[in-house]
Amino acid sequence: MTPIGTTAGTRGSQAAPAARVDWVDYAKGICIVMVVMMHSVLGVELAAGERGFMHVLVAFARPFRMPDFFLISGLFLPLVIDRDWRTYLDRKVVHFAYFYVLWVTIQFGFKAPGFAAQTGWRDAGLLYLESFIEPFGTLWFIYLLPIFFVVTKLTRRISPLAIWCAAALLESTHVATGWTVIDEFCARFVYFYSGYLFADYVFALSDRARAYPVGALAALAIWAVVNGSVVAIGASEWPIVSLVLGLAGACAIVTTGTLLAHVRRMNFLRFCGEHSIVIYLAFFLPMAATRTLLLRSGIIADIGAMSLIVTIAGVVGALLIWRAALRLRANFLFERPDAFWIAPKKAGPVLQAAE
Repeated sequence: MTPIGTTAGTRGSQAAPAARVDWVDYAKGICIVMVVMMHSVLGVELAAGERGFMHVLVAFARPFRMPDFFLISGLFLPLVIDRDWRTYLDRKVVHFAYFYVLWVTIQFGFKAPGFAAQTGWRDAGLLYLESFIEPFGTLWFIYLLPIFFVVTKLTRRISPLAIWCAAALLESTHVATGWTVIDEFCARFVYFYSGYLFADYVFALSDRARAYPVGALAALAIWAVVNGSVVAIGASEWPIVSLVLGLAGACAIVTTGTLLAHVRRMNFLRFCGEHSIVIYLAFFLPMAATRTLLLRSGIIADIGAMSLIVTIAGVVGALLIWRAALRLRANFLFERPDAFWIAPKKAGPVLQAAE
């Protein structure tokens, strides 16, 4: 079996063989916590009918929360894009397809009785089948990643600048067809492709932040003020502005991850980054359970505090589910069984990607 995220090598001289890139894990950890926070806060606020103090943090992170995830997902692609199609599809398509099918079935299993109570079991079954066309719930990220990987490899002989400009134009037009795959592809591909195309510049940014931490902190302070101000005046979704904020925010998270790695602080974020997809797959259950418990019990009256507790429960609960699965030998929940490989496991060394 292979874990969802595997480490098999290095980039240049930045790490020893088979080592992880520390700042990448910190950056992914920040992003996955923000993703859980967004779903937790908005879910609590929707159910309670009012907002809490956590809403401000969710709004602040919105311009860059997913752009950074996608940028890091494309960051190590230059090292593996020349693989033969069989190996490439195994690592970049079948890998994610396995976990999507498995976890969409698990999520649907929890929600199906509620759907059936409203529309009947026939319609609930059709909704399940539809989830293979229209991504279900929180799982759209791992549905979209394989598409990005395939599109990037297929378009290798086309001018990278032309592709990037086209992707930037798609993001700026804010396509809204109502279909998640189309809309999110248009909104996110530019960030994934930027990670792939400008990988050397991203690593150079990290190196510079590590070399000049005081300057990096000053730059982060300026970015935070600008990002927060644009969000506050309601301009973060404007054409071009959204693209600039997304790229600037991704650079800010790279810088933040680098500084945290440099001082070796907040290691729980690094751990979350190392297991970001584990958290992404499993957080829905402890999040929903904690939200329901708190809302029904009335133990916590403050919506912001409730949202914070639900966020923590989502992150920690997902990791506990993962550990329980390993103890119970239910590894298939988070590791791809041998039967679902279509290419030999042994491949050339690559860096840890956002997988």
